[in-house]
Amino acid sequence: MALLPHRAVPLLVAALLVVAGCSDSAADSISAPDRGMIGLAMPTKESERWVGDGENMVRQFTLLGYRTDLQYADDDVDKQIEQIDAMVERGDKALVIGAINGTALKDVLAKAADADIPVISYDRLIRDTENIDYYATFDNYRVGVLQGTYLVTALGLKSGRGPFNIELFAGSADDNNATFFFNGAMSVLRPYISSGRLVVRSGQTAFAQVATQRWDAAVAKQRMTRILAAYYGSARLQAVLSPYDGISRGILEAVKAAGYSGSNLPVLTGQDAELDSVKLIVNGQQDQTVYKDTRELAKVAVQMTNSLLTGGTPEVNDTKQYNNGVKTVPTFLLQPVNVDKSNYQRILVDGGYYTADQLAA
Repeated sequence: MALLPHRAVPLLVAALLVVAGCSDSAADSISAPDRGMIGLAMPTKESERWVGDGENMVRQFTLLGYRTDLQYADDDVDKQIEQIDAMVERGDKALVIGAINGTALKDVLAKAADADIPVISYDRLIRDTENIDYYATFDNYRVGVLQGTYLVTALGLKSGRGPFNIELFAGSADDNNATFFFNGAMSVLRPYISSGRLVVRSGQTAFAQVATQRWDAAVAKQRMTRILAAYYGSARLQAVLSPYDGISRGILEAVKAAGYSGSNLPVLTGQDAELDSVKLIVNGQQDQTVYKDTRELAKVAVQMTNSLLTGGTPEVNDTKQYNNGVKTVPTFLLQPVNVDKSNYQRILVDGGYYTADQLAA
């Protein structure tokens, strides 16, 4: 514990004497100061990670004496804009925004700037506006590298095995992170595709061709079903790059419906360590996910916000990588972790993210 400077001791003693002299009723009336309302605009409850993000931020802001207004927009861009606009009109002290469409918030954030309301871009970079102050996220390019590297290792490509059939999926085109994930993965996979060791039978290798609107599992399932019917006849699909666990589960439904099972299932990646997908990893149906401890991300966003509101300077560790089209946004990056059947117990259970009972249910 830090020692108090000598000049602070008399003040502390005096304060203690005042409190000691209060009646019980007066002491009972003392409460933490109200530091104001923080608006938390999150994209959807359909992904369990966003629910956890919101709950973690509410908990941590509350401990610091702030009130919170947590809103989910059901992946409806107009609804999110309305929610943020209401937060601005109410005069919230700050906004933390997980954007649905990173390019759609320019006008409402201009209103926030006019009202001197700071904005933290949460996990998804808000683009095309100067009116965001900081960005809290994970190393998104690294996420893709982890996914691509897992596929290379699982297929034995470095030892000369192949060729193998693979199909590629990416996230939503209106989410800036999706391109980082895809580019990171392709930095690993592209040389093998170019050499013919990985074969994309559909020919769909460009981001625009493989993007999955709103990260929707049903959209991914439909696309995978079409690809299998059109290109895979008697050929076997052996690997799938999937950027997110929800998409992975949609892909898995499609390949199972096409007759894949057991050891014939393609090697399948994912992201976010969602409970349902971790269970699939335990059961040998999904192979990998990228774990991002959103408890830590929430902590970073809360600390950034509190620093801004109390006259401090938020800590960042990246001032070059994240340009939103108008400015380079100062960013704090957290590191993602590869998870598969060999280490889920140590990382997710021993680390307190899930209990053994949750995975067994």
